[in-house]
Amino acid sequence: MKKLQFSALILLALLTIQSFIGCGSSKTDITTDDPQKAFDIAKRKYDKKDYVDAIEDFSFIKIRFPGTDVSDKVQFYLASSYFYQKEYILGAYEFENFIKNYQLSPLYPEAKYMLANTYYELSPKYSLDQQFTKEALNQYLSYIESYPQDKNVASAEARIKELRNKLAFKDYWTAELYMKTDNYKAASLYYQAVYDEYIDSDWADDAMVGQAEAYTNGRKYEEAKKVLDKFYKLFPNSPLKAKADKIGSRIKELQANK
Repeated sequence: MKKLQFSALILLALLTIQSFIGCGSSKTDITTDDPQKAFDIAKRKYDKKDYVDAIEDFSFIKIRFPGTDVSDKVQFYLASSYFYQKEYILGAYEFENFIKNYQLSPLYPEAKYMLANTYYELSPKYSLDQQFTKEALNQYLSYIESYPQDKNVASAEARIKELRNKLAFKDYWTAELYMKTDNYKAASLYYQAVYDEYIDSDWADDAMVGQAEAYTNGRKYEEAKKVLDKFYKLFPNSPLKAKADKIGSRIKELQANK
């Protein structure tokens, strides 16, 4: 992520946590001096989806029993509680803490996957800044690279495809906006970014046809023909073949009438 943006998120998380601690707002009913029993109390609330109380309990245990056998589980379920409470920035902060401090924990692969999920949930609509989308992609890829046989790999792969499609569509959408203003040079650059960076996306063939049209409208006929040739080779079964054929025919007519 952008360092400044991520630092701001961390600061927000820290302020929230410090406010929780400093105001003495904890409503935990944990009185035991046994870390495992304390964890079991908090985990029962988590299992009942009582995430607000679970956050209270796990936060208390984290401070009350640092460095114990349950510390990794406390950190993981605190982060997960924030996630399921839809407090994704705090969830990301706590999963980052887990990944930094508990690399030998059996929960580590799940934590890496869940960290990616937090950024996935923070990913906004395509027209907005996509830094969270890119961070989610990076985290899913890191997770798969580290644990290629893990149980959540198929889900991570599906989300990678979804997020890459979103990024591809953002560039395609931008190109379309430039086409509407007859800025064919800018449109061409954004169309090309789609298939250069996201050739596996659902928008790569649209982008090639769009670029061919942009080149044609900008009277760059040879460039348009090269793009069409590439389109036919890479996407022989594309539903856009008829549109590509029309652009090719139009190029021939325009060149013939020079």
